[in-house]
Amino acid sequence: MMSNTANGNGQAKQNGNPAILTRSVTPNESSFKVLDAVTAGNFKVEILGYNRLAGVSDPYTAQTVFFANQAGMQLKQVRISLKDGEAQLEAGALHFMRGGIEIENKIGGMAGLGKAVMNKLLTQEAASMPRYRGSGEIYLEPSFGHFLIYHLDNEELIADKRLFACSQGSIEVGIAMQKNLSSGLLGGEGWFQTKVRGTGICVFELPVPAEEVMCIQLNNETLRVDGNFVLMRSGNIEFTVEKSTKSLLGTLSSGELLLQTFRGTGKVWLAPTQGIYQQMRMNGIQSLSHTQKTSGTST
Repeated sequence: MMSNTANGNGQAKQNGNPAILTRSVTPNESSFKVLDAVTAGNFKVEILGYNRLAGVSDPYTAQTVFFANQAGMQLKQVRISLKDGEAQLEAGALHFMRGGIEIENKIGGMAGLGKAVMNKLLTQEAASMPRYRGSGEIYLEPSFGHFLIYHLDNEELIADKRLFACSQGSIEVGIAMQKNLSSGLLGGEGWFQTKVRGTGICVFELPVPAEEVMCIQLNNETLRVDGNFVLMRSGNIEFTVEKSTKSLLGTLSSGELLLQTFRGTGKVWLAPTQGIYQQMRMNGIQSLSHTQKTSGTST
């Protein structure tokens, strides 16, 4: 038999040859923490936040990582846990997975291929979304982005293009076309957006932190927004783009030409800080020394 003896360097010797000792470390304890989690039956989704990045090996990257850590930027990753369940991901979003999970990506003949390609062209979502079935864990590609977990309860939600990240297999993902000329031409989102429908969990990748998103409940009311920082809407809500006042002279003198207008009953999700980040990115923080006269986004 071979005997192992540890030396002062934390290594072991096997018959005189050093063998590196390995230690099992739970990633959840050492590398990241769970920022948010939602479970629905056999499907669980978690937003993981890495505690810090410390694996740099050159000064330039070290400087970038240092400022990212100092600014509070956190690398995040979505983890899905399945127990004989099903998930669907935006194509290309998979980072790695473990367990007994099979991937299925059926187009459904030429008709299905045409529908998938059209969906890609119109909403900028993937041409087809692979489905993952079985038991195990799925990790999406890590990013410095921001995520929102939302549980649909037999409802329909319309979101900006490219916000959808993943969902439970029970959710139907499709296309929503603007219902009037003004929203299609002037709304800032184009003629088509992403539509998710059903009952289950969805994850959306946001342009701002989830805690900076404002959810407005409308009860047969009207919401007017100067800019295109509305992320999503649900319920019976009509979306149009209208003049700020009834008269042309009043509209010109008010300084607010066109406003995104939402009427009805339902929810509207806003990202009020989105334009601030865009302004800082383009012109620096000195550009915010005075109150902005615009949202920084365009309608």
